[in-house]
Amino acid sequence: MKLLYFAWVREKLGRQEEELTPPPEVRTVGDLLRWLRSLDAAHAEALADENVLRVAVDQAHANLDTPLKNAREVAFFPPVTGG
Repeated sequence: MKLLYFAWVREKLGRQEEELTPPPEVRTVGDLLRWLRSLDAAHAEALADENVLRVAVDQAHANLDTPLKNAREVAFFPPVTGG
């Protein structure tokens, strides 16, 4: 699965993307976040607050309950503002 990181998430991790294979028990976006935070201190810090992260699965906005079945790409980014 390709993971993409944007803005301060990318800065905290020190990379803009990575390719990882989550274990079978990772079935939702929430599961993925918990698993990623367990990998190392950088992931734990960058992905710590689920309330301020936005997620897209295969370029469609997602929430913590969104299933990952057959997902090819998951992107993490801060809230987008504009005007």
